Amino acid sequence: MDVEQGFLQGMEPEGAAAGQPLAARMRPRTLEEFAGQKHLLGEGKVLRRLIAADTVSSMIFWGPPGVGKTTLARIIAQRTQASFIDFSAVTSGIKEIRQVMMKAEENRIYGMRTIVFVDEIHRFNKAQQDAFLPFVEKGSIVLIGATTENPSFEVNSALLSRCKVFVLQALSREDILGLLRRALTDERGFGRDHVEISEKALGAIADFCNGDARSALSTLEMVVLNGDADEHGIRVTDEIIAQCLSRKSLMYDKDGEEHYNLISALHKSMRNSDPDAAVYWMMRMLEGGEDPLYIARRVLRFAAEDVGLADPRAMEVGVAAYQACHFIGVPECNVHLAEAVVYMSLASKSNAMEMAVNEAREAIEKEPDAPVPLVIRNAPTKLMKDLHYGEGYRYAHDYAEKLTAMQCLPDVLKDRKFYHPTTQGQEARYKERLEQIEAWKAEQRKKEKEK
Repeated sequence: MDVEQGFLQGMEPEGAAAGQPLAARMRPRTLEEFAGQKHLLGEGKVLRRLIAADTVSSMIFWGPPGVGKTTLARIIAQRTQASFIDFSAVTSGIKEIRQVMMKAEENRIYGMRTIVFVDEIHRFNKAQQDAFLPFVEKGSIVLIGATTENPSFEVNSALLSRCKVFVLQALSREDILGLLRRALTDERGFGRDHVEISEKALGAIADFCNGDARSALSTLEMVVLNGDADEHGIRVTDEIIAQCLSRKSLMYDKDGEEHYNLISALHKSMRNSDPDAAVYWMMRMLEGGEDPLYIARRVLRFAAEDVGLADPRAMEVGVAAYQACHFIGVPECNVHLAEAVVYMSLASKSNAMEMAVNEAREAIEKEPDAPVPLVIRNAPTKLMKDLHYGEGYRYAHDYAEKLTAMQCLPDVLKDRKFYHPTTQGQEARYKERLEQIEAWKAEQRKKEKEK
């Protein structure tokens, strides 16, 4: 070992020698050390009262990464009189679940409660989640689940109905700064290493981490370990901060809730005829790594759902944008998507197509087997002809008006209207045409009845 290598090893922060990451070493041990979530854990708040009284029931902690879901469960474990089992949805299957449940059932027989903490509960499939249900129902366990995904979509409704959902929020800038300062003074962190770092640098780290405590502490650890070390301590310069914070990651998970939040924001901005917001949300998704073809498909859906016949060309623009994304790819296709998004935002709007399919679906749910009228059935065989299939069918092209008064809906739905055209944009022309058709058919049916 040369002299320089020996000196640097000697100046390695003492906390780092323990081998655990800073975020693990600084994990809060009490509610007093816990940062953020004052809406749940402040004095007199419901979750704090439940923990203090040791009366926790089955619950789910839902929130973004690094806000303390697992830590909060461990604090509950330390304060409760129940047996506590830490369970990972990543490494466990139904067999392991059943083994744990058997142990919990034994505990119940002997009068002991069991709290089962399931990290990343959204990773369990339906069968695995169902395995917990009977034990939650009869009180064998108190289930505490943690998830970054919306439990409404990721947790079985039966299980979800038996759990109280607590929404944990991203930590504020001040919360993060408090954690960073404590890590610099606490002996579990860098308290014995005399780290010199400016408030401006701590603020930059707090801004960088998007409310994620784990990310903030990991970043602090990285800048300290890369700091300039000498016999007086460790100095973190602005240059080191700039290198370690070279690119701020966008908070976007293509498979998580934020994915749906952003596409919802794009869709609703276009619906509200706000091209600036629409382009912004579109670019947020692209910069976050979203597949441009996914965005193009959603824009194409919008063309029919929210524009429709108010501007039939919207469908063409949507298809063209999809093809452009397919042919060119990222990043060049961003302008093609932007053109389509702006077009949709400024186009006349009609949701008549969406309403039509929804009303038709509702009618089908009520009358799923309504028979096809005989008059419009095909009759390829003699038996079908003998059963009057196709009898009385009138071929519209044989008539001067290219219309007939023939009934095409089932008898139980013969007077239903599913398409309700608006007066927006070009759809006003289609509305006028439909009214003419309906008036002509009504007149023809009236004449037929008078004969």
